[in-house]
Parts: sequence; structure tokens; C-alpha cells
Amino acid sequence: MPNWSDVLNEIQREIATNNAAARRAVDTVRRNYLRQLFEYTKRNVIAYYSGFLSKPDIEGIEITDEDKNGFMMGVHRLDRSRGLDLIVHTPGGSIAATESLVDYLHSMFDDDIRVIVPQIAMSGGTMIACSSREIIMGKHSNLGPIDPQVRGIPALGVIEEFLRARREIAKDSGRAQLWYPILSQYRPTFLSQCENAVAWSNDFVGQQLREVMFRGDPKADVTAKAIVRALSGYRRNRTHNRHLHIADCQKLGLRVSALESDPILQDLVLTVHHCFMHSLTNTPAFKMIENHLGVAFVKQQAAMMAQGAG
Repeated sequence: MPNWSDVLNEIQREIATNNAAARRAVDTVRRNYLRQLFEYTKRNVIAYYSGFLSKPDIEGIEITDEDKNGFMMGVHRLDRSRGLDLIVHTPGGSIAATESLVDYLHSMFDDDIRVIVPQIAMSGGTMIACSSREIIMGKHSNLGPIDPQVRGIPALGVIEEFLRARREIAKDSGRAQLWYPILSQYRPTFLSQCENAVAWSNDFVGQQLREVMFRGDPKADVTAKAIVRALSGYRRNRTHNRHLHIADCQKLGLRVSALESDPILQDLVLTVHHCFMHSLTNTPAFKMIENHLGVAFVKQQAAMMAQGAG
């Protein structure tokens, strides 16, 4: 199967042989390989891609409620009895939007969802992965911690900072003067917002692990709690953008399969990934949701465009 350079060369050949299709060359090549992936797995395929690596400063690259419109387009007319292979590449986003999106997909595919992570699914992307019955990752794939951000600040970090301040002030009241400039930056109720966000994130992921990934497992509750602790542990992970590799995820207890165990699937998934990355890098698109039928929801820097098959 084509590698990164081969895909780019194929796009360039498409442009050279048909000038009228120049602007659509990336679409033609990408949809061809999405279709090949479907024909191999016999499962519905929806790719969910953010351009956060090539266009990091654009508003809307994260998971938002608007994304559900793209998924509704992608699910329409699919044979839902075939289940869903969801390819995810995202930096994460809103907990509320993530939860709503997961609930919608489960209602459509009766929990028969595999999540494929060809490169990065962080934060909310990890939450989506944990909501599947199986995660497929390669040696180059990464999930991340699920600790939420509140106003761009790690919620668990804020909580730990408050607890540390309380301990130090209780031990030595003179430390209050040192802590005042830090704690005074936080608005009233901010600590409560952080605590609620952490509880919401942990409860949601724990529920998904128990009811979907480990459904029927007598140890589901214990396993889910251990995974949530590991994914949300601020001291352990140290930073919100820590990259967890496949060995890390398997060690945590997640049900993760190696992409390399099926060379044909590996080639197809990586070729599709290269196609999307070329599309996001070489066009105005910064978010794409597309199924194997070629039905796509594409957001661009200048404007949003939803386009159908063909």
C-alpha cells in the first residue's frame, strides 16, 4: 500500500492527468482508500480528523457540538448492522460535546464500535476511545490523560494547588502571604468548577468502560476504576498532553489491539491517515468527518462546506 510520499505522488498524478479535477484530487484519492478499507473490513468507516497539527491556532479544531452535524451526515444511509470503525485524530475538546457525540453513536450502532487511532487521540479523543468495545493502535499511536481543562487550566492541577496551599498554611500561617498572589487569581466558584469537571470526566469514562468495553466482565467495575485513576492522575501524568503509547494503554488494562497484527489493515489505515493529513495540510480544511461512501462534512478556514459523495 502507498506510504506518505506515494499518496502525495498519486494526488499529483491525478492533478496532472485531469486539470478539471485538480481541486478535487485529494478528495478522489482519499475516498478511494476509505472505500478500500470498508471493502476489507466489511464494517462501516467514519474518519474524524482535526487539523490541529498543521493549523493549531484555528478556533474549532477541538471537539464541539457542531461536529454532531457531520456525524449525522456520515451515519445517514449506512447499514448500521455492520457496526462502525471510527478513525479518530483529535486534540480533544468539550466534555459535554464528547459525551453527547458518544451517546449518539452508541444509539446508532448499538455499541458495536471500534476506535482506530492512527496517530493521536488526546483528552476527549481518549474518552471516545474508552467508549468503544475495542481500541486499535499502532506503535506510533498515542492516547492521553483525561484530566479536564477549565478555562485552559488543568482542573486537577488547580485542585492540587489549593490542597497544597491549605496544607502549608495550616502548618505555618505565615505562608498565607506567599500563597495570596496565586490564589487571588482564581475567581469565586472556580475550584468548584474544577472539581465538578473532574468528577464529570471520571464518571463518564468509568461508565463507558463498565458498560461497553468491559460489558459482561465480572471485574468490570474494578478494572474501570483502575483505568480512570491512571488516566486522570495528575501526579502520575504530570501534564495534560502526555503521550501514552500502546504498551502504556495495554498496561493500564484497556482493551487495545495492535494495528500491526493485521498487515493489510495496517496498510489501509495508514494510507487513509496519510490521505487525510495531506488534505488538512494542503487545503483550507481544518476539520473533516467523512464516511466510506464519500459523504463528508468539511470545515475550512474561510468558510464551512458540507459536501456529499461524488
